[in-house]
Amino acid sequence: MADGNIADDSKAVGTSTSSEKSLKHTSNPDSSHVKNSDIVITEGPASKRQKLDHDEAKYETRHPQPRERIRGVAPVKAEYLVSSDEPFKFVDDDAAEAGTTLDDGANNKPDPRDGDGKKGKNRKKQGGQNQNRNYGHFEDAIRLCNSVTYSNEFSPKSCKFGERCNMCHDLRKYLKEGRREDLDTLDGKCPVFEKYGRCTAGWKCRFVKSHSEEIEREDGRKELVLQNADAVDTNEDPDQRPGVVNVVSTDTKWDLARRKVNFEKSEPYIKWLEKDTEITRKFHHAKDQGSEEANAANREEIRAQFVDPPLKPSEKRKTYFGRETPVLAPLTTQGNLPFRRLCVELGAQVTYSEMAMGMPLVQGQKGEWALMKAHESEITPPRFTSDRDTVVKGYDNARDLKFGVQISGNQPWVVMKTTEVLTRFLPHLRVVDLNCGCPIDLVYKAGAGSGLLDTPSKLEKMVRGMNVVSGEVPITAKLRTGVRDDKATADRLIERLAFGGSDTRSRLGAPGCAAITLHGRSRQQRYTKSANWSYIAECSALIKSYKDKKDELTDTANEADQSTQANTADEKVYFIGNGDCYSHVDYFDHIDNAGVDTVMIARGAMVKPWLFEEIEKGQYLDKSATERLAYIEKFVRYGLEAWGSDEMGLGFTRRFLLEWLSFTHRYVPIGILEHLPPSLNDRPPRYQGRNDLETLLASDNYKDWLKISEMFLGPAHPSFKFQPKHKSNSYDIEAEG
Repeated sequence: MADGNIADDSKAVGTSTSSEKSLKHTSNPDSSHVKNSDIVITEGPASKRQKLDHDEAKYETRHPQPRERIRGVAPVKAEYLVSSDEPFKFVDDDAAEAGTTLDDGANNKPDPRDGDGKKGKNRKKQGGQNQNRNYGHFEDAIRLCNSVTYSNEFSPKSCKFGERCNMCHDLRKYLKEGRREDLDTLDGKCPVFEKYGRCTAGWKCRFVKSHSEEIEREDGRKELVLQNADAVDTNEDPDQRPGVVNVVSTDTKWDLARRKVNFEKSEPYIKWLEKDTEITRKFHHAKDQGSEEANAANREEIRAQFVDPPLKPSEKRKTYFGRETPVLAPLTTQGNLPFRRLCVELGAQVTYSEMAMGMPLVQGQKGEWALMKAHESEITPPRFTSDRDTVVKGYDNARDLKFGVQISGNQPWVVMKTTEVLTRFLPHLRVVDLNCGCPIDLVYKAGAGSGLLDTPSKLEKMVRGMNVVSGEVPITAKLRTGVRDDKATADRLIERLAFGGSDTRSRLGAPGCAAITLHGRSRQQRYTKSANWSYIAECSALIKSYKDKKDELTDTANEADQSTQANTADEKVYFIGNGDCYSHVDYFDHIDNAGVDTVMIARGAMVKPWLFEEIEKGQYLDKSATERLAYIEKFVRYGLEAWGSDEMGLGFTRRFLLEWLSFTHRYVPIGILEHLPPSLNDRPPRYQGRNDLETLLASDNYKDWLKISEMFLGPAHPSFKFQPKHKSNSYDIEAEG
């Protein structure tokens, strides 16, 4: 499927890790060239050396003068442009990140962040994430009973429903009439069985011929037999797949749904918090007694009613964020397990689950708990350099891991209970992160996400309470600059998260926030402008000044036990910047000049997941189309391992692959750009790649995305539907006929 003319290895462009040198990368029209069969090397300093596909070598002899760079337009070399008259397609990346469509034409539902202009009873009710998107359905025509699915033909398990079972028990009928034929993609071999020696899909696997056979018995009968059938535990939780961790049992989710779980930490703390909040309200609204002395006496009487919390935080496991630990952001939909696994393989050192809603987790809802699963590669320690001055005392890299979870909630009791169940039932957690930046209307108006940016007192209570109930797991928070463009509030919130409010720090000490991530945009701004790294730098300087301000702001006699305060034993609150990082140049520039500990990468990783590899190597990598297609194949294999190789698993894998292709097609190869570094917010004019496969991967046409998916997953199910989160194109196979 891949083009044989494309070099198999990525081409490195530039070798300097210095952001100042890297910013000077340009194509040099006056340089001479040395040509071989695969690359063109431009002479000059190593920081300006470029290796390009041999297909473009013929253009180098023309020595074209670079055109002036136009803001918002990717500087594609003239020889690759197809037409300069094509209008640019601008997409709403905020809709993509938030999990909603800009305008769901298929379902006639507007962007819920802005509301639909209706109020009251006539307004359509929308619930949860992605409720306005229809993916059709993808399942077998005949449903095979599980008593047959994992057994050999002549020895099925006993069906617990007996004669009442309405599923199929005739294996040969199912194989002939109830499912689509086996796939011949991926060499016709089941990737799950190939890797683990057993397939959790059994006879439902779309590659079942690769791990089954027909055997003739002594009596002349022929039996259909699964290879290694005994290796599959039919009593195992169906969510438990090879290589996947943090799988919560069905019984636990049922207990949560039936309110049978005892919140032994959260409930007493919540009762204390309610009383403490009421006393605080009385204290601040104490009536004037007519004289200053009487008023002061009244306040002192109320102050005496304050009591200590019923329990203190446990000692926290120390965490670390540094120059060598680029972070993959929590990404709605695209931050799925197979994509995170691919990014870890390419160099991501910290990963997060998709943002999960707190209340559904407390209620045991299966869909939300599925977001908590991680791959075993995510529970390995992140890269670590021991001589860094940002390492806190007591940090043990061997106990650290990459995977953390992000939650959203609008009330302290919600996030506290959520944190307690997460840290109780998930054995592999680096941190629990509180989302304080989600911009979508449904979340914001409920008081969660970016709705917390204007309620600093509630936010502090949330983080403080989460820290109390989280056991050894540190608590972190992710912010935006503010709700409105003209009113940045993050600087004040950061100080509050580091020390607590003026009315609580003397009594309760610091809330215990181990790290803060700041996305350099307001809720109002969304993605219409570049991230404000100048403001991020101001906030970074503010955090670094806290060590000097600590004695002034904190009553050391009443300071919280340092062992319970994450990294603040060293007066350290890690600070991570987020926004528009699309190259190793951006990454190191932000660390060196904005003063952040590390950078969280979101859209840049979705468009170019090997960005983490570029950061590790400190150079641009001009990935060939063959290599990019190989990443797609890896994603497919990882998807089938995570979601199954049956019809349902194929459908999920295809859906999430198309979601990813709706981003990755925007990548413009380094070798065809006139100017470096590339910009994430640039949109390319219509261009032709250096070969047919590269052109196909750059297509914004959903039919081409589908064609790419069919290379590995075969034709889509007749009822499959797809619509990207940012309104580009949609796929409805029924409409296409």
